[in-house]
Amino acid sequence: QVRLVESGGGSVQTGGSLRLTCAVSGYTIRNYCMAWFRQAPGKEREGVASVTSYGNSYYADAVKGRFTISQDNAKNTLYLQMNSLKPEDSGMYWCAAKDSASVCSAGSSSLFGFHYNYWGQGTQVTASS
Repeated sequence: QVRLVESGGGSVQTGGSLRLTCAVSGYTIRNYCMAWFRQAPGKEREGVASVTSYGNSYYADAVKGRFTISQDNAKNTLYLQMNSLKPEDSGMYWCAAKDSASVCSAGSSSLFGFHYNYWGQGTQVTASS
């Protein structure tokens, strides 16, 4: 059974940092495309970043230069390091997985949620001044 469990969310001041963690069980993430998504109240869900262990990563323009997605294959864990947080970064964050690494080679298309088979339950991030 595939399971994704996010943690690391919380409340920080504008300009602060958080690191989200997605612990994966039930499959090995090495050959998967992994991604983070978020949704702010009253807005649609949007893709934040995607990555594979082959070195492909892609970021939404809104987070480039501030967020870093990475994965530890030995720990079967996905991360999202978020720096210089802004109030507009606030929302629920989910990790997601697709059982095909090729999705992560598709650039901006890798940030479309319909590609992904598996989702976590989400973790809340709040950045306020």
